Amino acid sequence: SNSNQNPGEGQNWTVFAMDTVMQFDAYGGSTDLQEKVKRRVEELEGEFSTTQENSDIFYLNQEKTAKLSEDTRYLMQEALVLGAETDGALDISIYPVVQSWGFTTGNYRVPSESERESLLKSVDYRLVGLEADTASIEPGMMVDLGGVGKGFTGDEVVKTMKEDGVTSALFSLGGNIQTIGTKPDGEKWYVGIKDPESDGYLGGVRVQDEAVITSGGYERYFTENGNTYHHIIDPSTGYPADSGLLAVTVIGEDGAMCDGLSTSLFVMGLEKAAALWAE
Repeated sequence: SNSNQNPGEGQNWTVFAMDTVMQFDAYGGSTDLQEKVKRRVEELEGEFSTTQENSDIFYLNQEKTAKLSEDTRYLMQEALVLGAETDGALDISIYPVVQSWGFTTGNYRVPSESERESLLKSVDYRLVGLEADTASIEPGMMVDLGGVGKGFTGDEVVKTMKEDGVTSALFSLGGNIQTIGTKPDGEKWYVGIKDPESDGYLGGVRVQDEAVITSGGYERYFTENGNTYHHIIDPSTGYPADSGLLAVTVIGEDGAMCDGLSTSLFVMGLEKAAALWAE
């Protein structure tokens, strides 16, 4: 939905990309802003999508070795560092397990214990090799940068917007919120934190130049035989994380890190998450 407005006025628009709805609200950009943002998002999606046939990650998953673009390389490096820092709670090689539950296709099912155990044998982020601009994985392994991809995309949208003269913005990439500056009137942006158990909000936070990124089991799940299974898989079990947490929101300047941490802290549970945060 394009709205042509004078530079300096606000413009807001919606894009569907990366399998999610993206909503933008920006002030101070040029008339080309929407096109520039769309191009950058599509470029990133084309680099690290697991499903687009000429993406770096699609190629890596098929061939087990691939040359990476600068974006993909940076993002993979970040994800592997977070993997180490979270003791594997964030593991980019969990993808085959997520696939087996049907979360990538919507054909939901509960994999058998033997299937899960056999798939888990190939899950270990430490077996991902990254030399210069080339990545390599073991036979049987597949990786997915989705756990950090939207946060990183948000960081890149921030850069694109600032280069285009945006001084004030709030945008949502499927619920991941990122902000530039304050509201045009100088007040901080107010971002509501959803209540995972109802349609309402738990409260909210006031932010400036920060990302507010939430992971929760309520975002995608299915029910079978009276049991509910959500999409955040614990790499140590191959099962949806059962950590006692309903949702985790991380606020900070680095969207990719906030994204990766919100997922991994959700997997780790309150005690471990609080300890890591305190570190």
